[in-house]
Amino acid sequence: METRTLGSLTVSLVGLGCNNFGGRIDADATRAVVDACLDAGITLFDTADVYGGTKSEEFLGQALAGRRDQAIVATKFGAPLSGGTGGAKASYVAQCAEDSLRRLDTDHIDLYQIHRPDPETPIEETLGALNQLVVDGKVREIGCSNFSPEQIEEAAKASDANGWVRFVTVQNQLNLLQRKGDAELVAACQQHDLKILPYFPLASGMLTGKYKRGEEPPEGTRLAGTPAERRERAMSDRIFDKVEALTSLAESRGHTLLELAMSWLATMPAMGSVIAGATKPDQVRSNAESVAWQLTDEDRAEIDRITA
Repeated sequence: METRTLGSLTVSLVGLGCNNFGGRIDADATRAVVDACLDAGITLFDTADVYGGTKSEEFLGQALAGRRDQAIVATKFGAPLSGGTGGAKASYVAQCAEDSLRRLDTDHIDLYQIHRPDPETPIEETLGALNQLVVDGKVREIGCSNFSPEQIEEAAKASDANGWVRFVTVQNQLNLLQRKGDAELVAACQQHDLKILPYFPLASGMLTGKYKRGEEPPEGTRLAGTPAERRERAMSDRIFDKVEALTSLAESRGHTLLELAMSWLATMPAMGSVIAGATKPDQVRSNAESVAWQLTDEDRAEIDRITA
């Protein structure tokens, strides 16, 4: 497995998104997925306090017991939890970190990320609290999620002005079917030395080939459990036009749609780790093997024609 750097952290090019833990799969299935990741060379595990109603962090901590040093654990704070308001005020950041450390059963978080911007809290207040966590040894690196290029620049300036640690990652939705603002995001990351951690790289499974035009999503899949209106948007004729064109392109090059989706991201500038979810070990193995395709300029131009 190829590795990349996120600040001082070395991580696998493919990471595991842990949002299924405690929700779609239980503790035993979580352990099986984590086992498969470590066997495949996947070392980055990305979770959040809200995933699985806090169970994701707990299950991940249990699965990594006795081998915590083999993993890079990333988690997030800021989304409303248990009916709370969420946010990024300094006192809340400190409390969330302590709660995540306890649930993960660890003495440090490798990458601590703000889940989304908090318009009610100045970024300086949040960064000051995060900087203190790093100084205290409870966090190694910090990152942001769902930040715009303008918000990335604002945060970088605030850190520099105060001599604080800087965000080293940004985790935004990015895939072949969701490319809005991708060029601007890459430019901001290159300017401010951030790495991208794309979430939903497979567009809730639309880029795996498991869904077919005119057919209901298979039972147990992510889209089968989503509200009808959202499912209809995700499986619209416009989307299937793109999916089918991308599938033809991949097959003409001797690859699968999954390999196209993952390798396109893996070969983007400023890419850190492609975070893909999994509920079964075989999905982990497929994801781990999917980033070996080195796309040519001609390949990328054809992809742009289909998707941009």
